[in-house]
Amino acid sequence: MTEIEHQNNVIRKIIEIDEELCTGCGNCVVDCAEGALKIIDGKAKVINDVFCDGLGACISGCPENALQIIEREAAEFDEVAVEEYLETMKNKVELEQVKQIVADQSHQCGCPSSQTMVFNEPKVQNEMTGKISSTLRQWPVQMHLINPNAPYYQGADVLIAADCVGYSYGDFHRDFMSSKSIAIACPKLDQGKEDYIEKIKSLIDGAKINTLTVAIMEVPCCSGLLALAQEGAKRASRKVPIKYVVIDIKGDIVKEEWL
Repeated sequence: MTEIEHQNNVIRKIIEIDEELCTGCGNCVVDCAEGALKIIDGKAKVINDVFCDGLGACISGCPENALQIIEREAAEFDEVAVEEYLETMKNKVELEQVKQIVADQSHQCGCPSSQTMVFNEPKVQNEMTGKISSTLRQWPVQMHLINPNAPYYQGADVLIAADCVGYSYGDFHRDFMSSKSIAIACPKLDQGKEDYIEKIKSLIDGAKINTLTVAIMEVPCCSGLLALAQEGAKRASRKVPIKYVVIDIKGDIVKEEWL
């Protein structure tokens, strides 16, 4: 526990760890950009509440589902304290050691659905066969699983697409995904909309993305995804250009506009 003391506690979102489920694999430590987590006596622990922003970037990599976001009384998140703490950690090898442990154990406890991966730049078309290749450059892509701190979001042009867009628009990879980092979601069926808003805010403020494109279907329920993106942008301190594209059920673009 650090020596930082804060007098003003508030009810806010923060990470809780079930120590009975935690195996100490270290995935969450690597995924936490603020350095709020540490492996102590074989279990992950929040070392200081002021370091935890409550966004949950550490959750998706846990193979045991030992982490969750709860609301409780805690000291407010302190970005300045985080920066000072991370500065003191630069010359320490602890984090690199954790990363090596995760790498060594990934085949045993890593979850393929949420493990962060960056792919090589794809060729759009195979010259020999004429086969069109995927332009996907990352994994994962589902909004609940993405980590806004992942390297492929840093300073990137980001596409947030409704699930159905990729099936409806024939040239989705070429026209929308090329040179973009991506996240997909269904505004009607997905749970945890507040988490989506916070992740979009984190993409803008934390990853400092360059632009945001929102691709939705013409059906009324799909407009909710644009609303989530706008709310996330509203809460962010930075401003980024936002474009939205509307696809009809026949797969044609019916609207394309910068906000």
